Parts: sequence; structure tokens; C-alpha cells
Amino acid sequence: MKKSLDEINQSVKVPSVYEASFLQKFLAYSGPGALVAVGYMDPGNWLTSLSSGSQFKYQLLSVLLISIIIAMFMQSLAIKLGVVARQDLAQAIAQKVPKPIRYCLWILNEIAMMATDLTGVVGTAIALKLLFGLPLIFGILLTILDVLIVLLFLRFGIRRIEFIVLAAILTVGIIFGIEVFRANPAFGKIFQGIIPTSDIIHNHEKLVLSLSIMGATIMPHNLYLHSSLAQSRRYDYKDPLQVNEALRFANWDSNVHLVAAFIINALLLILGGTLFFHTNDQLASLQDVFNGLKNAAIVGKLASPVMSWLFAFALLITGLISSITSTLSGQIVMEGFLNIRLPLWQRRLLTRFVTLIPILIIGFLVNFNEQDFENLIVYAQIALSIALPFTLFPMILLTSNSKLMKEHTKSSRR
Repeated sequence: MKKSLDEINQSVKVPSVYEASFLQKFLAYSGPGALVAVGYMDPGNWLTSLSSGSQFKYQLLSVLLISIIIAMFMQSLAIKLGVVARQDLAQAIAQKVPKPIRYCLWILNEIAMMATDLTGVVGTAIALKLLFGLPLIFGILLTILDVLIVLLFLRFGIRRIEFIVLAAILTVGIIFGIEVFRANPAFGKIFQGIIPTSDIIHNHEKLVLSLSIMGATIMPHNLYLHSSLAQSRRYDYKDPLQVNEALRFANWDSNVHLVAAFIINALLLILGGTLFFHTNDQLASLQDVFNGLKNAAIVGKLASPVMSWLFAFALLITGLISSITSTLSGQIVMEGFLNIRLPLWQRRLLTRFVTLIPILIIGFLVNFNEQDFENLIVYAQIALSIALPFTLFPMILLTSNSKLMKEHTKSSRR
């Protein structure tokens, strides 16, 4: 069988299980979790977190926390499949189902990939418009360049991309940390918001927003991506102790970066709750936040063009990085389900155009209206939630298969 993302498969050497340094091993295994975590903080998450904060202050922080805990479990299953079975999720499903079902699942997942790509592409285009006044259509077309960026950096190894993504996560975290600190939120209320209440279920508006948060957080493409990236480390796969250690450190990597994703989303929700909860109008768009951050009538003494610029810059970073990782996920899905054999650059461009062309068609239909595009991002989360069971259910079945998982059937960590 062809290796998943064969250009990076087993490309990063890690220390032996018999070496003692925990830190050295943790750093060697760190990286895939950062690429996956970006999917948990894309522009779709931005919209749901900011909207939740502006409407209900800090009360939905508990939903964010629950979503990340569920995500940790799901990603551990993806890691388990990649490390133990040496297959990505698309390959594993394709091997187990008849061709008609395989093609149906591919189409369903391709639609999910389009929805995922929509958030990254449109988020990037909106950020370029906020920062430089670039029309949305040109911003969308510029995202084709992320394919070239991936090709360029993969020539130097997956570690280059992992480092860039980690730096991006740190930068975005620092930006929102600064903005939230300057906003002076009520920390007591924040801690109260982390505790779940039954009101989330009984209040219809809270329930809808809670489902949006979960839909934006738990996305199918991250499972395909992680099951492939988990195979990027090179060690002795025939040594059971080494496999156990790979599972342990891969989960450490995943959980640490998912905690970082939770913090960034929480900061966004807190920012929306602190600055926009007291306003008469509900937060309607990213443009509203951008304008509001420099409007003293809304945010008081905090108002500053620098705050607006930092917000748009952070949006640009997350949009670009999430667009790159969704391109990798699209390649994994297409290759795994269809077993396409093309030169690498052709595979990447094909993956990008399959998702970009529908976005452009939608753009012409809505006349590239920013508000309509942001509404589409929200609707895209619904498409992802519909596709999720068709990803999660096969993954649970596969990782419960004793022939495939052997002694790792019951637990991803030993």
C-alpha cells in the first residue's frame, strides 16, 4: 500500500525508547498536534466564539471546554490508527468497504473538505480586505499560493511547516492575550462560565450557539490529517515498547496543542463578552469587531487602530495556516479514497481547485458580499456536523478492530 503523505511519512527521526530524556522526546514528537490544533481555531471558530461572547458574555465557556475534551478523545483515536495500523483514516476505510460505499463516503467527505476550506479561504480574504482593502475575489484567488508554500516548505521537511504553525499559534495567542488583558475582563465571571449549567439546554438561543461551537470545533478533516501526520516520525515500528512510547508522546503533543487552541478560542469569547456584550447591537461580523476595536463609543479607552490591526493580522495568520492544513487534509482524503497516482504538485493543485472552484462560484452568486460569506461560514459548520458521524463512526469501528489494532484495541495508551 502507498504511504500516506509519502513525501513526509517517517521523515522525522525520534529518540529511541531506551533513551532517558523526556524533554528531548517530547520536542521530537511535537509538531503534528500544532498542525491539527489550527483546525480548532480557524475563522469559523472565531465567528462562533465572538458571537457567543457578545450575546451571552462568558456563559458558554463551558461548551468550549467540553468540545476540546471531546476533541482530545477523537484525536487520540486518529493517532492510534496512524501509529499502530500505519494507515490514515481514508486508506483504512477504503480497504474495508465496497467501492460504491467508498465513493459515496469520498463525495461526502469532499463536501466537508470544501466547507472546511471555505472558512480558511474566506477568513484569509476578509483579513486581506481589512488590512489592505483588497477585494474579496482577489484575496480568494491569492489563496492558491498556499499550495506553492506547502510545496516549498515540504522540500525542506515537515518540521519547517510545524515550526511555522507553532510560531503562528504563539503569535495569535499573544495578540489576543494582550487584547483581553487590556480589555480588563471580570475574571470571577470567567471562572463561573467554565462551569456547565442546565440553562444551556433550556435556553434555545444558547443551545443553538452551543451546537455551533461544537460544530466549529469538532471537524472531520482533523481526524484524517492527524492519522496521517502521526506517521511522520521514524522509529522501529516492530518494537512494541517503541510503539507504546510513540502513542504516549503523540498524545502529549496533541493534548498540549489542543489546550492552546482552547485558550485562544476562550480569549476570543472573552474578548467578545468583555467589549461587545454591553452594546445594543449584536456582533454581526468580523468587520464589526474590526471597526468596534477602534471605536471609543463601543470599547471606550481601549479603542485603537493598533488593536484593530492586530485583530485582522491574527485573522490573516489563522486563515492562511488553516487553509494550508485543509489542503493537506484534502490530499489525504482524495488519495486515500481514490488512490490517485499523480505527481505531487499536480495532486496538490487538484486538491486546491476541487475546493476553490465551488467557493468562487458561490462568490459570484452572492456578488462577493462579505456578510453573505460570513453567513456561509456559519452554514459550513452545519455541513461539517452532518459529515462528522460518517467519519467518527468508521474510526471507532476501525480502532476497535482487534485484527487491525492488536493489543492496542482497548486503549491508545499503555
